[in-house]
Amino acid sequence: MTVKTKSYLYQHGTLGGLMQDLMEGTEKIGTLSDYGDFGLGTLEGSNGEVIFLDGVIYHADETGTINQLTGEELTPYAAVTNFESDGEFSIVDAGDDTVKAEILNKISHNLFTAVKIKGTFKHMHVRVAPKQVKPYPRFVEIARHQPEFEADQVSGTIVGFFTPKLFHGAAAAGFHLHFISDDRKFGGHVLDFELADGKVALMELAEFRQHFPIESPEYLANEIQLDEISKDIEEAE
Repeated sequence: MTVKTKSYLYQHGTLGGLMQDLMEGTEKIGTLSDYGDFGLGTLEGSNGEVIFLDGVIYHADETGTINQLTGEELTPYAAVTNFESDGEFSIVDAGDDTVKAEILNKISHNLFTAVKIKGTFKHMHVRVAPKQVKPYPRFVEIARHQPEFEADQVSGTIVGFFTPKLFHGAAAAGFHLHFISDDRKFGGHVLDFELADGKVALMELAEFRQHFPIESPEYLANEIQLDEISKDIEEAE
């Protein structure tokens, strides 16, 4: 694939901060639309799963309900890009491990890559983080008691990113994927899936732009303990 020189991933906040308990909303989710039309994130208090798709911002809440956001909602963590595929392939009758292996065979493991998988899924298994209030717990404690939802024969789109191991902590090394159905009634953070028939579109990114919540006293004062949260990310993702 040919990497577009002006392509970039724009991220507000860090997954490491979210994992540690820095869940205060520090940016309007709509602001991310200035930097991309495709991506993922969460809302203040680690409230649910956000999906940016074709310039529209959706939110899956802990009841499994999908709503379109106004853009005024606050986020502690979100990542977006302007998606333009630079490589595609079709795949049938494949589980998530097989699909991911195919993707890894086609991309550089040293670049961020936007991943879009559109198709019909034999099975989709997602989770949705429930909203928290202060004092915020560590995210891994939330993940151990999170609502999970499953659907069979559902058509929709997986939206997400591959992150190089070098950036583990800023994001989740490996794949971080969210799903939304075509009828906008089912979605969340992808745990596993079986793809019946679909197309995988990829976009390797030339830049990683990290925006920090510089107006948040909590973020500025609380040093993120990477050794501790690295294991939490692996368990929660």
